Amino acid sequence: MKIIRNPGFLFLIFYFLGFLGDSPVDAAIKKYQFDVQMKNVSRLCNAKPMVTVNGMFPGPTVYAREGDRVIINVTNHVQYNMSIHWHGLKQYRNGWADGPAYITQCPMQTGQSYIYDFNVTGQRGTLWWHAHILWLRATVYGAIVILPQPGKPFPFPQPYQETNIILGEWWNGDVETAVNQANQLGAAPQMSDAHTINGKPGPLFPCSEKHTFVIEVEAGKTYLLRIINAALNDELFFGIAGHNMTVVEIDAVYTKPFTTKAILIGPGQTTNVLVKTDRSPNRYFMAARPFMDVPVPVDNKTVTAILQYKGIPNTVLPTLPNLPLPNDTSFALDYNGKLKSLNTPNFPALVPLKVDRRLFYTIGLGINPCPTCVNGTNLAASINNITFIMPKIALLKAHYFNTPGVFRTDFPDRPPKPFNYTGVPLTANLGTSTGTRLSRVKFNTTIELVLQDTNLLTVESHPFHLHGYNFFVVGTGVGNFDSKKDPAKFNLIDPPERNTIGVPTGGWSAIRFRADNPGVWFMHCHLEVHTMWGLKMAFVVENGKTPELSVLPPPKDYPSC
Repeated sequence: MKIIRNPGFLFLIFYFLGFLGDSPVDAAIKKYQFDVQMKNVSRLCNAKPMVTVNGMFPGPTVYAREGDRVIINVTNHVQYNMSIHWHGLKQYRNGWADGPAYITQCPMQTGQSYIYDFNVTGQRGTLWWHAHILWLRATVYGAIVILPQPGKPFPFPQPYQETNIILGEWWNGDVETAVNQANQLGAAPQMSDAHTINGKPGPLFPCSEKHTFVIEVEAGKTYLLRIINAALNDELFFGIAGHNMTVVEIDAVYTKPFTTKAILIGPGQTTNVLVKTDRSPNRYFMAARPFMDVPVPVDNKTVTAILQYKGIPNTVLPTLPNLPLPNDTSFALDYNGKLKSLNTPNFPALVPLKVDRRLFYTIGLGINPCPTCVNGTNLAASINNITFIMPKIALLKAHYFNTPGVFRTDFPDRPPKPFNYTGVPLTANLGTSTGTRLSRVKFNTTIELVLQDTNLLTVESHPFHLHGYNFFVVGTGVGNFDSKKDPAKFNLIDPPERNTIGVPTGGWSAIRFRADNPGVWFMHCHLEVHTMWGLKMAFVVENGKTPELSVLPPPKDYPSC
């Protein structure tokens, strides 16, 4: 008798067969226990204790169905404070379960527990969860798989099997120690030592033959890969030697299918692809490496996993895919231009056509005085020249209870001084203003936000994530946004809908969303190094006119600071 050692696989079998629970009521509640604990893990000839959930790296997959209630009890057994974010789940009226430390909750201290209790409403597809405090998401992360409701099949051919592909980073040393050392200097932390696929760097790295992820496939089938970029600081190209991929979903939203040899995926983003195993049976490398089109240091090594046809011996050497060059800007722009919402009667693209409020946010890097830093200065990052200062208590709690003095609501709708945002790099007068400043938004306001990269210190691509919402990417371009000419080119029919957008290097992205989810919602660059330097802000979305359109009360076990 063969024992299935993958509980997630077993769960999926039971799920599809409908054997979970005695009634629909039972099946609609999914409960998980997350124990945050230290675990000794060895990679690249180095062993170290690191923070994990349930001793797993990556952590456990959360499975649910659209419409389910999910209850996850998180218990913190480590010396660090902890909070977990369920990335891409909208958490309607329920920011208490969103997870970013000091934004929607105080973190769990050592020995504390907190129950994340939320509904999965109107969403299906691949999302993910990760620690949302310090740099702990380097090792504390995992997939969220939301299956469609029964009787609502995928709008693409049903795959034979599916697999999660989680792209991450590995540091040989302790990540928090490296970050603290960098902050004392006023510099950037050291780069990672490897990228990983499902926690494994692959055989191109030392001591890594046994640390290689392998998918065994049958010839002539279609497989669904749920790809997640959990890396801290790198946008990544991903491809499979000899095989095309058909993109069918991004950030848990179905797309118009298109075929590509490689995908580009930013930190925080997810992409579902179909792969047909129609090549001659062999072993093929799946590989990922960074995209970086400016001279900024990056961990440029290639991580590999193996797609292995059944019956092929392990002694056969796999072939590598031809990934785009690391600085291939044209591929990046062309690939992102192909992403479009499905926009069918069952899955409409509800793009706001009338805009109530237009925002223009500049993204900049800077240098501020730092008397306690070895360098005398520290690197900073800003939106509209404001470097965000984290509060000492949770913003959502301060908002809900009207606690004075925690934050201001005067975040500007546009930068203080217009300039040539993408001209010659500016290296003088790079100081920023600092503060805990939020943007107040009336309930149900339709917002158009243009995110403009700038030449302050250097242009760079920035993946921006908005909590509590999906948004439509109605336009993107290189250079300075032109408010007179560029809106005429906006796609208001089938723009991609997502929760994390890559603002192109030296360019801009325009997004639209309806502010119909009351609460305090974080927006930040998903490059951890930039978030640490202050490239973040938050929206305070006011309650609607009835209790059903207002923030829910906080749970009884809500942590205190």
